[in-house]
Amino acid sequence: MTPTPKRFDPRDPSYEARVRASFARQRAMHTIGARLVRVEPGEVEIELPFRDDLTQQHGFLHAGIVTTIVDSACGYAALSLMDNESAVLSVEYKVNLLAPATGDVMRAVGRVIKTGRTLLVCTGDVMAITGPTETHVTAMQATMMAVRGRPDLVD
Repeated sequence: MTPTPKRFDPRDPSYEARVRASFARQRAMHTIGARLVRVEPGEVEIELPFRDDLTQQHGFLHAGIVTTIVDSACGYAALSLMDNESAVLSVEYKVNLLAPATGDVMRAVGRVIKTGRTLLVCTGDVMAITGPTETHVTAMQATMMAVRGRPDLVD
């Protein structure tokens, strides 16, 4: 049984603009061609079109690339709930690779499931999409940290 997604109130009324601005500065996402599709309090969606130059030796999207987009989705979901003086950093994650990542588009959705003063626990899923067919290829559990007192890191 899947729990009902929790509704969160963002601490920063400009959370969406801040998440989008931070994503735009993230060169790794630009390099691989990922795009930020949806930002809501505690939930973020990132899409990545399939590209041959991001595959491993069998022609599947490389696990490192898949993990990169779902880690970012979880991180930005967490950032959407932080105050405007905090930055977000991943401190831990665990990934299950459920199926080969092949399809037209990969959709990563990160969701916050528990907030604390400093740590936020998230789940993330990646779906491979080809036409109307969606295949669940990756599941992540992640812990994100709100970093405060570091103006050089504020997102």
